[in-house]
Amino acid sequence: MMKWHIHRYHNFRCILTSTAIMLLLLVTSCSDSDITPAPPAGETYLVDATLLNTVSSLEIKLLAQLSGLGLEPDEFIYDVDIFKITYRTKYLGSDITASGLVVLPKTTIAVAMLSFQHGTIVLQDEAPSNLSPSDPNLLLYGALSSSGFIGVVPDYLGFGASSSILHPYYVAEFTASAIVDMLKAARELAEEKNIVFNTKLFLAGYSEGGYATMAAHKAMEESKPDGFELIASFAGAGGYDITGLQAYFFGLKTYDDPYYLAFLARAYQLTYDYTTILTDLFKEPYASRIPTLFDGMTGASEINAQLTTDITDLLQEGLSSNINTDPAYTYLLDAFAENSLTDWIPETLLYMYHGDSDTTVPYENSFDTYNELLSNGASPNIVTFIPLIGTHSTATTPFILDFIPRLWALR
Repeated sequence: MMKWHIHRYHNFRCILTSTAIMLLLLVTSCSDSDITPAPPAGETYLVDATLLNTVSSLEIKLLAQLSGLGLEPDEFIYDVDIFKITYRTKYLGSDITASGLVVLPKTTIAVAMLSFQHGTIVLQDEAPSNLSPSDPNLLLYGALSSSGFIGVVPDYLGFGASSSILHPYYVAEFTASAIVDMLKAARELAEEKNIVFNTKLFLAGYSEGGYATMAAHKAMEESKPDGFELIASFAGAGGYDITGLQAYFFGLKTYDDPYYLAFLARAYQLTYDYTTILTDLFKEPYASRIPTLFDGMTGASEINAQLTTDITDLLQEGLSSNINTDPAYTYLLDAFAENSLTDWIPETLLYMYHGDSDTTVPYENSFDTYNELLSNGASPNIVTFIPLIGTHSTATTPFILDFIPRLWALR
């Protein structure tokens, strides 16, 4: 659930540096021999593409040098074009226009694609596609593709072009479909701009981005869209088992970021038309406040200030002890189970990471999910759990340092 996005963060501002490192390192290259036939003609997804900026390889080389990581600047050889796109997807059975960024390298060499899922955001100006053309963070996104990579950065539903709805936070179906449909739109843009996509796809993300990555991985395996070969996913510190998260949060005495709980409840209220969920979960005055807080203009710290970190004061009396036995809460348990990513068998490489001292999204949530996937029948040669040293914020750097070499080895 961490706010892993290079524009702004609440508690974890150190993530800006880690994200910059990650974007610099996400590189790959392929030869023409990797090309496979284009997907058959059919439904189109791309609505519009606007060029936001062109970043030169020299700028990215300089960024690599200034990072202090010992990166080889000569790896960054392509100028890149950064586009804001809108594309077609669906929400609650209706067509909706969503948005995000696509970064294309200026090359005739066939390239792979990587979709980078950001973490929790609440402000509209935090959405990737809302960055201004002069925003220096676009330089970081440019590094995604400077050495030969189609970079895809979804806003998610509820942000950017789809800001008329609330982001369906931790709703697996619409999290995944918005990502998968954007991949298709990015492929269409690449074809339009004569950039050859070699069909190889990678997914990566941390915190909510980790959850989104796993949800998209699962959806890709289930739908097997033509023209994509999912190679591997790298999911860090996501709350994959929402049922487990519920038990964790309800068992706490205090929690520093109660807006996460309010965000999920409000998202479920609107997505599933759960009219009583806020009063079922939260005491007053918090239940009545929550609908006004997620307006896209109120930041995480401001939302937290309107709630309380005392779980006893925040949640309804007896909720923790009664939720698993009182039939009045069955709808909640069903929703938590439906959106938990524990009931499938991954068939493509999936690397899971989590910091051993994480109290924002508990380490046990990832570890238990990993064991559940194995008990479902997943091979330990396909699903790998990698414990990291650190908290939700400090584990980002070891996540990056482990994940990048694995990505390179698979390119």
